[in-house]
Amino acid sequence: MKKKALFNWSSGKDSALALYKTLQNPEIEISCLLTSVNQQHQRVSMHGVRVELLQQQAQSIGLPLEIMQIPEMPTMEAYEDVMRKTLAKLKNHGVTHSIFGDIFLEDLRKYREDKLAEIGFEGIFPLWKTPTHEIIQEFIRLGFKTIVVCVNERHLDKSFVGRVIDEDFLNDLPENVDVCGENGEFHTFTFDGPIFSKPIKFEIGEVVYRKYEKPEKEDSSDTACDTSASDVFDFGFWYCDLVSK
Repeated sequence: MKKKALFNWSSGKDSALALYKTLQNPEIEISCLLTSVNQQHQRVSMHGVRVELLQQQAQSIGLPLEIMQIPEMPTMEAYEDVMRKTLAKLKNHGVTHSIFGDIFLEDLRKYREDKLAEIGFEGIFPLWKTPTHEIIQEFIRLGFKTIVVCVNERHLDKSFVGRVIDEDFLNDLPENVDVCGENGEFHTFTFDGPIFSKPIKFEIGEVVYRKYEKPEKEDSSDTACDTSASDVFDFGFWYCDLVSK
């Protein structure tokens, strides 16, 4: 019997490769893509990608899209409440597993698995512990194309946002930056590759800087919501807007 699963879709490269691998697994049936969206701005949380581009991805992939509307800068409790309600609804439709594109963040995986276990779900991690240099090389070799839509100013400067990831991009990365941005150094939007029936067409818009205030008391569990709007920081991010053509 197949495992019926939701796929946590960030719109970026790790999600794309993890989905590619999952679609080749005959033991898993994907019921939908699940993405958290900033309710106020209608953009993918942390990535800043417009909802219309997210919807075009889902249409090209050929899977239903489930959007979680997350308030801007919610508490962890608010984020988890929305997640619980969403998963409970999907559980009523027979979904029992949740798939992530995480690679090596142990604390994040434990957080996810603990929260899933509370409602009777299990996690699946297709890319887990694969060296990130192997992941990015496979991603490029398979014909995926992805553009950097957000960079963390602690790790990368403005010049990296808006660039398509290729060998030149990888060669330009500082040595201390993970080639997949697994530590939150950058986020991407994947617009072409073997999971898409057609490329996603867009134009590059303006580049903007945004800074988030850090709370007085930092909750270590904040890292567990790396794809939600619940993270808060005392440093800034450069975002590259993408406009649907």
